[in-house]
Amino acid sequence: RLLSRLSTWRDAAGWRIAFSGGLDSTVLLHLLADLARHHRLPPLSAIHVHHGLQAVAASWPGHCRQMCQILGVPFEVIEVQVRPGASLEQAARDARYAAFDQVLLPGEVLLAAQHRDDQAETLMFRLLRGAGVKGLAAMPAQRVLGRGHLFRPLLDEPRALLEGYAREQGLSWIEDPSNKDTRFSRNYLRNDVLPMLTARWPQAIASINRSAAHLAEAQGLLDELALQDLAQADTPCPWPWLDV
Repeated sequence: RLLSRLSTWRDAAGWRIAFSGGLDSTVLLHLLADLARHHRLPPLSAIHVHHGLQAVAASWPGHCRQMCQILGVPFEVIEVQVRPGASLEQAARDARYAAFDQVLLPGEVLLAAQHRDDQAETLMFRLLRGAGVKGLAAMPAQRVLGRGHLFRPLLDEPRALLEGYAREQGLSWIEDPSNKDTRFSRNYLRNDVLPMLTARWPQAIASINRSAAHLAEAQGLLDELALQDLAQADTPCPWPWLDV
């Protein structure tokens, strides 16, 4: 199933995995390394962005390097400086994607491991900030990134499925202690709000993701209409005497 989702990118110049060492990216790395042993794929490599925001993170690049060595995947560490701001979460994310933007070569695809639960969390977070249609469409499965593209092949999969796979395969992963800190808005949504919603409405995450997909489709239609309007604006007026 993963291979079919990646079929559009089989001719890419390379597949770069955004590898934090956490559960999600560890599963993605393991799946792709296994696929590479049985199928002809673009060159596979992993990128770990090191923020250095907490002392415990000093050991994470070493863990990621060891995992990549075991799986035979080339590995690269990029160190970044996070600019302090109102949201440390957003500043770290911006620094991370800026690093990916710089390192991605023409024709390469960055594969990120966000999953269905992340998508629901993103929509909820943006809803509470008063986002419009584009924001509530949450994360796109694919988009342009620098000189290449970003693709999220696990976006339709629940986190529980990824954790089950990781335990079945005996994988080890990094548990970031900051993910439990509910002073951060996303952590509060992830650890407190979404579990409460799913306890009352078991299909809540699936329903939220379905809404995100509907909004993404609506945004696509709005973009098409905007392009049509732009094209018409470039068309000479059939009534020049109107002077418009």
